[in-house]
Amino acid sequence: MGQLDSGNAAWILTSASLVFLMTPGVALFYGGMVRAKAVLNMLIMEAAALSVTMIIWGLWGWSIAYAGQDVGGIFGDPATGFLLRDTMVADNGVFTSASINDDNYPVSCDVAFQAAFAMITVALICGAIAERVKYSTWMIFVALWVTFDYAPMAHMVWNGGLLSAEGAISQALGAQAHDFAGGTVVHINAAVAALIIVLIIGKRKGFGTEPMRPHNVPFVMLGAFLLWFGWFGFNAGSAFAANGTAGYAWVSTSLAAAAAMLAWGFTEKIRTGHYTAMGAASGIVAGLVAITPAADVVSPIWAIVLGAVAGVVTCLACGLKYKLGYDDSLDVVGVHGVGGLVGTVALGFVMEGTGLFYSGSWRQLGVQVIIALLAIVFSAVITAIIAFALEKTIGWRVTPAQEVAGIDMADQGERAYDFAGTASSVLKEMK
Repeated sequence: MGQLDSGNAAWILTSASLVFLMTPGVALFYGGMVRAKAVLNMLIMEAAALSVTMIIWGLWGWSIAYAGQDVGGIFGDPATGFLLRDTMVADNGVFTSASINDDNYPVSCDVAFQAAFAMITVALICGAIAERVKYSTWMIFVALWVTFDYAPMAHMVWNGGLLSAEGAISQALGAQAHDFAGGTVVHINAAVAALIIVLIIGKRKGFGTEPMRPHNVPFVMLGAFLLWFGWFGFNAGSAFAANGTAGYAWVSTSLAAAAAMLAWGFTEKIRTGHYTAMGAASGIVAGLVAITPAADVVSPIWAIVLGAVAGVVTCLACGLKYKLGYDDSLDVVGVHGVGGLVGTVALGFVMEGTGLFYSGSWRQLGVQVIIALLAIVFSAVITAIIAFALEKTIGWRVTPAQEVAGIDMADQGERAYDFAGTASSVLKEMK
């Protein structure tokens, strides 16, 4: 057992808490984007992303991703760390970490940090299926998806599996795959899953024929700011130490987010004549997504360029759903899928030392493209099996009448805003 570094331990626990905050941030971000009749459903779906994921993580998710013996480079066995038995130990009746890891902080801190990553990944999917999905089906989906998709993907990329820097793909191509904080595991994975579910469950009533405007843009802006704040734990925390890499990840993350916000705004201004608050919020998130896999290995100028490219490309990509006819309610595919793909693949060009622009070799680009494509295929196949099975058994959607009237009343039996009650009170006071 190594010597405990309390500074690293404190930083990882702080980072875990920051990443945890990102899910409430997404709840506000998405909650403001939906119509007033669906905001509570969105908030409670995010609450399920936290709660169901945490239970699965404590039971077997941690073991599949990080604790269990490797099975084919795809997943760890779920038994080794079942109920965290490899991680926690009772010392004189008080539970503590069973060991110190190679970064000299307790493994229990790793459990917390990686649980928060699993939570936010699931939380991102909600935005694509907003306003039409039953809460009960969503909870079952989360349990199955974390077990069969997220945990294996985390193992493949971050625990020496098939898509990792030490994995078979990297060895075959002679370049180390790089995903610092989740371009594949989090963003591409969640966006592909979201798209697959959308294609299975279909469009909202009125999609493409009636306006579906955000009901609370200040909520959206607040959510974006909370996400930016939480992303410091997401990216800087992925240095796994309180060190210079963590400090630089903070800087590169903010450079990319700032550049993407401005680039999205300029793109909107050219296209529509306005700089919108919705665009600013979405641009911030797009930049954060794009820098996630690259925050430790791109120079400041490339962080800015990467953010700017992501801002323009994701802004344009969000309009594709109307041309292609899929109802990604809150642009999860356009922002997280395209942004994650831009960041993951761009590493092949601009990664310090081994990128094409530095080394003249195509190896890094090749490995980045391959891990992105394999992440897409894995997420699509696993999600399709789960989503299709749920569709054919308990069903995903509320009834058409319930959807039109508002999913909040149909599924939660309550409203976010009691306009009728308020109006009645005012009239009584006036009499």
